[in-house]
Amino acid sequence: MLERYFRLAANGTTIRIEALAGSTTFLTLSYILFVQPAVLSTTGMDFGAVLAATCLASALATLLMGLYANYPIALAPAMGHNFYFAFIVCGAVTAGGMGFRWETALGGVFVSGVVFLVLSRFGFRERLLNAVPDSLKHAIAVGIGLLIAFVGLQWAGIVVARPGILVGLGHLGSPPALLSLFGLALTGILLARGIRGSILWGILATAAAGFPVGLIHYSGFVSTPPSLTPTLFKLDFSGLISGEGLTVIVIFFFLALFDTIGTLVGVSQQAGFLKDGRLPRAEKALVSDAAGMTAGAVLGTSTITSYIESAAGVAVGGRTGLANVVTAGLFLLTLFFYPLVRMIGEGYVTPEGAHLYPVVGPALILIGSFMVRGITTIPWADPTEAIPAFLTILVMPLTVSITDGIAFGLISYSMLKLVTGRLHDAHWLIHLFAALLALRYVVQ
Repeated sequence: MLERYFRLAANGTTIRIEALAGSTTFLTLSYILFVQPAVLSTTGMDFGAVLAATCLASALATLLMGLYANYPIALAPAMGHNFYFAFIVCGAVTAGGMGFRWETALGGVFVSGVVFLVLSRFGFRERLLNAVPDSLKHAIAVGIGLLIAFVGLQWAGIVVARPGILVGLGHLGSPPALLSLFGLALTGILLARGIRGSILWGILATAAAGFPVGLIHYSGFVSTPPSLTPTLFKLDFSGLISGEGLTVIVIFFFLALFDTIGTLVGVSQQAGFLKDGRLPRAEKALVSDAAGMTAGAVLGTSTITSYIESAAGVAVGGRTGLANVVTAGLFLLTLFFYPLVRMIGEGYVTPEGAHLYPVVGPALILIGSFMVRGITTIPWADPTEAIPAFLTILVMPLTVSITDGIAFGLISYSMLKLVTGRLHDAHWLIHLFAALLALRYVVQ
């Protein structure tokens, strides 16, 4: 039955290889199960409910990609999207955030997912993606990477706020900072040695090292799954009826657009799925991604999207959706390890009242390093491409705002193309978005 459904022989694979590939993919991306509840719980969302929503939505979307599109590409909450959700959409206005409730942010994810699903049926997503210049696509990824790393340094206690300046070096001799530095060094070594699941093993080893110094407190490993009730169907759409609300939906949509297409092309190219530069069953893959996004919002987690870490499973031979069935099963199994996840991801409150995450912080720093690789592909010799890319990269971490980083990039890109007589270098949509974003700053 498995052979007929997944066409294993035709794809040059076996049940054993697919099981190994699915397990490898899960180990490589499972860091998100610790990071996601830690990030979203800063908005007031229930830690356990976020974990349950993350596992269920990831399993559902991954299974759909495997059974419907027959690709070994797993899905889970996207890094960067969760930070936009927690620190920008739901962040305090005094700290540069928009001040929305997390229920409204979930509503924004749901609406952008529905738009995504509709456009997937008509091929509009690819056209919109092609309208965005490659330089800005790479710059957005780099800027988000730096923002994630910056938050990771703060969560680790390595970087702290300083009076009179933005930030400075923290007390590196404090227990949280020392534990974070240990985790950063160990995980970096594992990555350099090419160990599969390096970030996961680094998180677990750092947590183990936190027990003797009292930064991690044992609370068990296995239990019944946490309740989904605190986040299930908690969508709020009323707060989206505004200019800021529309901005939230548009940014969620474009972030998902960049991640999904980029991941599908990258993993498919490595696996040899592309035929004459096109991906067979592309519509099914895109529908699976969009369905996961909407389901995740209903359950109570930020944007679900295709994961580039699926390349690890492809590297060991995964070629069909059977690998995704295995990955989805492991997501569901994680629900029974809620005490372990909470123990690691809940963080540590210092005597001064600061909430640090010395186990998760090092993972964020290294994940940020992965995301800056695209900086080498930006055409730095062309000022009309380089300046917008630079502003995008710089503004995101300094303002702690993905929205402002994208806005500065698009506005400057349109302006520079206009004044140099190269208006047609940019798609008309870019000029339209740039004008709308500029107007937003004028009237706010």
